[in-house]
Amino acid sequence: MFQGIYMTNKSVLICSVFALMFGAFNVNAKVSSEEVDKLGKSLTPFGSIKSGNKSKTIPEWTGGITKPPAGYTGSGMHHIDPFADDAIKFSIDKSNYEGFKKYLTPGQYSMFETYPNTFKLNIYPTHRSHSLPDWVLENTRKNALTSSLANGGVGIKDAFGGIPFPILHGKNEDKALQTMWNHLTRWRGIYLTMRYTELPVQRDGTYSAITKQQEVFFNFHNPEGSFKKLDNILFYFLTFNIAPARLAGGALLVHETLDQTKEARGAWDYNSGQRRVRRAPNIAYDSPIASSDNTRTADDTDMYNGAPDRYNWDYKGVKEFFIPYNNYMIGKDGLKYDDIVMPGHINPEYVRWELHRVHVVEANLKNGERHIYKKRVYYIDEDSWGIAMVDQYDNRGELWRVSTALLKNYYELPGVWSSGDAYHDLQARRYSVNGLYSEEKIAPVFETKVPNSRYFKPSSLRRLGR
Repeated sequence: MFQGIYMTNKSVLICSVFALMFGAFNVNAKVSSEEVDKLGKSLTPFGSIKSGNKSKTIPEWTGGITKPPAGYTGSGMHHIDPFADDAIKFSIDKSNYEGFKKYLTPGQYSMFETYPNTFKLNIYPTHRSHSLPDWVLENTRKNALTSSLANGGVGIKDAFGGIPFPILHGKNEDKALQTMWNHLTRWRGIYLTMRYTELPVQRDGTYSAITKQQEVFFNFHNPEGSFKKLDNILFYFLTFNIAPARLAGGALLVHETLDQTKEARGAWDYNSGQRRVRRAPNIAYDSPIASSDNTRTADDTDMYNGAPDRYNWDYKGVKEFFIPYNNYMIGKDGLKYDDIVMPGHINPEYVRWELHRVHVVEANLKNGERHIYKKRVYYIDEDSWGIAMVDQYDNRGELWRVSTALLKNYYELPGVWSSGDAYHDLQARRYSVNGLYSEEKIAPVFETKVPNSRYFKPSSLRRLGR
C-alpha cells in the first residue's frame, strides 16, 4: 500500500492524504447542529423518541416527574408511590407467556421456563417518568456537539455533567459504545449516602443479609467541574460494612477512572481487625463479589461498569420489551425483606413491569481475552439510558445469568435510577438482590454539599472504618 503511494506523482499523493484525513474525520464526526436541534422537539431533551408507539401502549413523553408528590418531605424519606392507584392491566405467567414472546427477552423467557409455577410479570400502564434537572439537560445539549469516543471507545472526551451521546451516531460499534457510556455516566445526583442490604439467596429461599453504608461523589456531575477538571475520575465510591458482626468495620474505597486502560481503577480496602489499608487491584472485570455469594462479577455491579476493552460491541437497535419500571413498591417503608425474597426470584407481587422502548446492545468476548461471560446482551431504557436487564451467556454459549434493575424516578433529583438490583444464576438456581433499603429508617440521601478532597483518600480509610 505505502509502496504504491510513493510511486504516484505529487498531486495524487496530496489527494490521497486528503482522502485519509477526511475519512478519519468522518469516522469521528460529531453530530450536526441540525440533528441536535431535534432535542426537545421530535426527540426528548435526553435523546429518546418523544412520541409514543403506534399501538399507543407506550405513551408520548410529556415531561416526566419533575417534583415530588404531596406528602413527600425531602431526601431521606421513603418514596411515596405516585402511581399507587394504577391497577394491573394483566399478568404474564406459565399459562400465557408464549403469547408474549415478542416482548420478552431470552432471559425473561428462561425465567418462565426455570420457575414456571412461581415466576410472573404483573404488567402496569406505562409511565415515561424520567426527567433531569435543567442544568444537566443544558450540558447534555452541549455534549451532543462536542463529545466523542476516545482510545478506541474505552474512554470518552469533551463530555461533562450530562448525557455524553444523546444522539447516537457512527458505526454500530460506535453506537453500542456510546450507549454504554451514556449508562456509565448517567445522572444519579452529585453526592449520595445510603444504608442498604444485599441478600444472597439460596435455592430454598434462605439468605444471610449483609448491610452496608455507602457514599458516592459523582465527579462527572460536579457543578463546579468540567471535563478538563475530571482528572480521569468518573466518581469516588466509599462503602462500610455494618453487619453481620464478622464483617463489621471493613471498608472499601474506589476511585472510578474514566479510561481504565489508561489508568486502572483505584481500589483500597480496610481490614478493621488488622487496622490495615491495602491496595485491592483485582476489583474489576469478572472478579467475583463475595457479598453476592459469587452471583455477580465486579463489572456486573450497577448492571455494568468498568472498561469495555475485552468485548466487541454491536448495537442492535431499539425494540419494545417489558422492563421493570416505576418500582416504588420494592422500597416501600417497612416492607420486610422476608416478604421480598422467595426461592428462585423476588416475590413478583412487589415488582412492577411496563412496556418501554429499549436500546439493545450485544457484547461478545474478543479472541484472546478472558471473562466468564462469552456474550452479554444489554437492554437499556431509552429515556434514562439506564440498563434495565442483562442476559449473560457462559463460554459454551448457553444462557447462564439474568440481571434486573428495578428502576424508578428518584423525584428529589429528579431522575430514574434503580431501587434494587437482582442477579439470577439460572444454572445454580440461586440469586442475590443488592441495594434494598425498605427496612432502613432512612432512604437514600442525595446532597449537593461534597466533603473536602481528603475525604476520599486512601489515608482516610483507617479513620473512617468502624
